[in-house]
Amino acid sequence: MTKTSSQAVDIPDALLSQASLRQARAMPWKAGNELRRLLILPLAAWTLRGLEVGAGWRCYGVPIIQRHRDSRIRIGARMSLRSTARSNPLGPNHPVIISTRRPGAALTIGADFGMTGGSLVCDARIAIGDRVWVGANSVITDTDFHPLKPQRRHESPLAADTAPVSIGDDVFIGMNALVLKGVTIGAGAVVGAGSVVTRDVPPSLIVAGNPARVIGDLGG
Repeated sequence: MTKTSSQAVDIPDALLSQASLRQARAMPWKAGNELRRLLILPLAAWTLRGLEVGAGWRCYGVPIIQRHRDSRIRIGARMSLRSTARSNPLGPNHPVIISTRRPGAALTIGADFGMTGGSLVCDARIAIGDRVWVGANSVITDTDFHPLKPQRRHESPLAADTAPVSIGDDVFIGMNALVLKGVTIGAGAVVGAGSVVTRDVPPSLIVAGNPARVIGDLGG
């Protein structure tokens, strides 16, 4: 893990991997994606300053980072963030947004994390395991953003309820999904595209819908 504060995160090796070169030959538009990734490396590194980011990270386009100075964002090795419409055929509609909004907030993400567009918003605690993939334009949040009762909302518009979110290893979240506060998603589970997850998902199950319900079992 490379810890950063006022300094920019380490810039990863700029050389293209053999796998990337093979993909570029078969799908020429990927060569353009890799070239643009290399060109924005310094800007991406500057944007990630103040985070704890593991080695081997890749940014396709520049993410939006909104970190409260008294919060912590920690991300494992080989993170991949796709923030431009060109970087994924599903066409993210805005850059990846990673936000901690209150003092003491802790956003922890394991190794081999991948996300296309969408938002991670943490007011208290979000913990994400290893090898978690988040599909295009999905949102994961541990807060209601604003109080639900009108009087409280008018008096303290940012005093929303929060509850920790926990996502286990090897979870796959489909595009346009919404994971709400207080949810635990077990290891190996799959969240279908467009789902709204309002309650816990046991390991290795497939859920889909609004609200998300169990539609399959991956076994194991």
